[in-house]
Amino acid sequence: MESFRKFSYLIISFMLIFCCFFSNPKNIYADSKAGENVEGIEIKRSLESMRDLDYQTWQLIVYPRTKTSKNLILRIVGFPGSLRIDHPTNLVVSSGRKNWNLEDITKNTKAKIGEINDSTAEFDMRPLMADLKKNRPLRLSLPGFINDLTIPPYLVSEWRTLAE
Repeated sequence: MESFRKFSYLIISFMLIFCCFFSNPKNIYADSKAGENVEGIEIKRSLESMRDLDYQTWQLIVYPRTKTSKNLILRIVGFPGSLRIDHPTNLVVSSGRKNWNLEDITKNTKAKIGEINDSTAEFDMRPLMADLKKNRPLRLSLPGFINDLTIPPYLVSEWRTLAE
């Protein structure tokens, strides 16, 4: 019985090592950094879910306006059905002593594609990306909805690489 137990441990160990070394990680991860826009053209994007100080979860998606454009759009998505964002509501971004007001472009986008729900808002990131020279943490505030959402430096770095 003891030899059977040792043999089964050996087989299980071998199978785990085999799975770790010979599996393709690209096929395992579901989140991709490329997506398709309305026209079906593949574009690079940044996707992250974060919690604000009130423990509400928000999904942040940053993508270029067009495939060749370096102008980025920030889409903020709340939990559908739990809130309704009134438009236009500008997003306030701060970092240290600097502040930016990002223009709400949700109505323009909704007129083009018509598929944006009420818990979604989109903002033009041009003023922010033009001033960001370092990967510093940012704080987002959407009056009446997002109290304080901290953006870590690694995410700012990802956004800056999308703008290059």
